[in-house]
Amino acid sequence: MLQKMRKRIRLYVAVILVGISAFSVYSFSDDYFEISRNLDIFATLFRELNIYYVDETKPGDLMKKGIDDMLASLDPYTNYIPESEIEDYRFMTTGQYGGIGSLIGQRNNEVIITDPYEGFPAQKADLRAGDVIVELDGKPIKGKKNEEVSKLLKGQPKTSVKITIRRDGEPNLIDKNVVREEIKINSVSYSGIIDNDLGYIRLTGFTENAGQEVKNALQALEAKTKLRGLIFDLRGNPGGLLNEAVNIVNIFVNKGVEVVSTKGKAKEWDKTYHALNNPVDTEIPVAVLVNSSSASASEIVSGSLQDLDRGIIIGQRTFGKGLVQTTRPLSYGAQLKVTTAKYYIPSGRCIQALDYSHRNDDGSVGKIPDSLITQFKTKAGRTVYDGGGVMPDFVTDIRQLSPISQSLLLKYLLFDYATMYRNTHPSIAPAKEFHLSDAEYAEFVKWISAKDYDYETKSEKILDDFKTTAEKEKYFSAAAAEFEVLKKKISHDKNADLQKFKDEITELLENEIVSRYYYQSGQIEASFKNDLEIKKATEALKDKDVYSSIMKNSMASAKEKH
Repeated sequence: MLQKMRKRIRLYVAVILVGISAFSVYSFSDDYFEISRNLDIFATLFRELNIYYVDETKPGDLMKKGIDDMLASLDPYTNYIPESEIEDYRFMTTGQYGGIGSLIGQRNNEVIITDPYEGFPAQKADLRAGDVIVELDGKPIKGKKNEEVSKLLKGQPKTSVKITIRRDGEPNLIDKNVVREEIKINSVSYSGIIDNDLGYIRLTGFTENAGQEVKNALQALEAKTKLRGLIFDLRGNPGGLLNEAVNIVNIFVNKGVEVVSTKGKAKEWDKTYHALNNPVDTEIPVAVLVNSSSASASEIVSGSLQDLDRGIIIGQRTFGKGLVQTTRPLSYGAQLKVTTAKYYIPSGRCIQALDYSHRNDDGSVGKIPDSLITQFKTKAGRTVYDGGGVMPDFVTDIRQLSPISQSLLLKYLLFDYATMYRNTHPSIAPAKEFHLSDAEYAEFVKWISAKDYDYETKSEKILDDFKTTAEKEKYFSAAAAEFEVLKKKISHDKNADLQKFKDEITELLENEIVSRYYYQSGQIEASFKNDLEIKKATEALKDKDVYSSIMKNSMASAKEKH
């Protein structure tokens, strides 16, 4: 029945869209009748199902499942938020919640501290990454899921929770009395000076006041030294509030400049957003770093600065989310986050990559085809394209970790070694200066030799696939001897790989260890020395000719790379 309901809903939505875009067949009264009729059908179905179904039902769970399945036929961003999840949603939009200020994770059926935030209760109480939570307020948490423990750790500010932990290297359990606080996670996770005269700001979200945070960070950097340029890092930033994106662009462009416009089915969503305030700096060269996880508001900022020729974009093509969501109140404290419009950056392009209004027969969603991709011009006349995220002015390769590094990360072995290292080394050098010696790496190799981990290289996988196919086609027996020789030659050797990929593994291990002492800011600083995008941005900002060359470069190749 739910399947039939979903089909009806999809048909209804499709009819409405066609009616709006092509010819106004249905009047409002026709729509209202269809809505009322289907609501009545659903209400009677829901009542009869809960009364007569053979087993006990959970009406709340059934309703949420029905709503979620209905909304899934539209796009991933239109979501139902029940009252029980409002606090989590508030945190996503404001960055605020009451708690201890730490990320937790589940491992081996235990809940552990994974990432305490600097300056918040967990860190103040000396809770460390790797600590296993055993009890909360004297009650064992064995068997509880991560989400359950998270809810127990959250609470009203100034209330306390006793956290009993097990720590590697300590013979007895440790009690920590932690006083909860109002936790506000800043959108600007780090700002500082790179290479003497380059500013660096990393923005991890677009929560409330993100624009003011970026403004304050830039002004603080400019007060320290005369900046030659600014590296603005939006990599991995999933977006957030549209108005904060406008505020951030406004920092670099004059008051009155158009930043973004939105267009929706309802005329009330047709809006144009301009820079409303005086800028901080309209002259400083800006390099914006992006990747495939830079989405939504991140794309408004990077795309608008590109369209206005106010900065260069470095990295990989962005995610391609050109949709705007608005929250609407529902009964009993619930909310609906609904896609109401598409946004368009100054050149007139929409960067939406997936077409949710035209699904394939199997329900999947395809990318906007190349035939429908349109050229646009930046303020200075550079060619840019719509329909697929923001293409950087300078494209860098995606870093691929070796199979052994991936295995060490996925098996939490680097995490565990960093935990042990922290518990046996009271202090280390500053984050930017910390390096593992050859002797220390040798100690790690010795430690890892006793651990259970394995991996498969791409070559080995291809060879195994070849064997499977050859056996099916009955050709393998003729080449079995040669196959075994080749397999022996390309089979990985853990000890050899630990040396072959020493530099890569050392870098990952150093970053993990640094995070134990200097938390998120230290981990960012430790990553600078091997960051390809930062190196390219530094090169461009230090050399006016390189910067100008990138700025003038036509993006004619972007369509071919789409």
